Amino acid sequence: MTAVRSSSQSLERGLAILSAFRPATPELGITELAKTLGLSRSTSHRYVSTLARLGYLDQNARTRKYRLGPRVLDLGFAAINSMELRQISAPYLQQLADDTGHTVNMGILDGTDVVYIERCRTSQPGQREIDLNLHVGSRLPAYCTSMGKVLLAYLEPERRETLLETVDFVDRGPNTITTRAALDAEFDRVRATGVGVNNEELAYGLRSIAVPVWGQSGDPVAAINLAVHRSAASIGDLVDRLSPRLRRTAAGISALLGYRPA
Repeated sequence: MTAVRSSSQSLERGLAILSAFRPATPELGITELAKTLGLSRSTSHRYVSTLARLGYLDQNARTRKYRLGPRVLDLGFAAINSMELRQISAPYLQQLADDTGHTVNMGILDGTDVVYIERCRTSQPGQREIDLNLHVGSRLPAYCTSMGKVLLAYLEPERRETLLETVDFVDRGPNTITTRAALDAEFDRVRATGVGVNNEELAYGLRSIAVPVWGQSGDPVAAINLAVHRSAASIGDLVDRLSPRLRRTAAGISALLGYRPA
């Protein structure tokens, strides 16, 4: 009896092509895609042409290379908007932003990146300087963000090690941590205190603190942070004054997700 294939090769290849477009490689040509995916140039061209016709890829008329199209963005935002986590947390995050006067964010870990799934901005002085044009769906390197440190800190050590082996540690702000030893010490501190900090590691002037949001399984499913301009508070003041309020918000969301502290 002939075995029935349980997967579609065409679908797998189409998704592999879309997944090849990353922040570091926003545009790719047919030859690059073929080499990356191990396909012939003609096969790659056939799949890319179909994806472009359906709106999942766009071609740059000048370079002739391709980039993700609007249909991919529509799918991404639809997925984010349909997430129960976002629906549950939005009122809590908005209340925290209103109460503190600071921008509040929620993010999840995707590989070595933090993906923003909710963002409540404020008009606090200095906020524009640290806004960084972030929005729901934005991705940032986890190693130099407060939410990323929190989410990495609570991973299984082997999984964290595997992820960090692929990271290119580069300076992004005046205080970026670029050595594994220093970053491991940060993870130890996060687990000891329950709070992740970003003291101008991602960008000049940006400080933030983050705490985990726990799921029913007892593992973090997301992190939330408060972000301020350096003129608003020292990192010590930020932790002392606002981390209790941030913890309470995270605890309220975690309880709705079914988390019960031991």
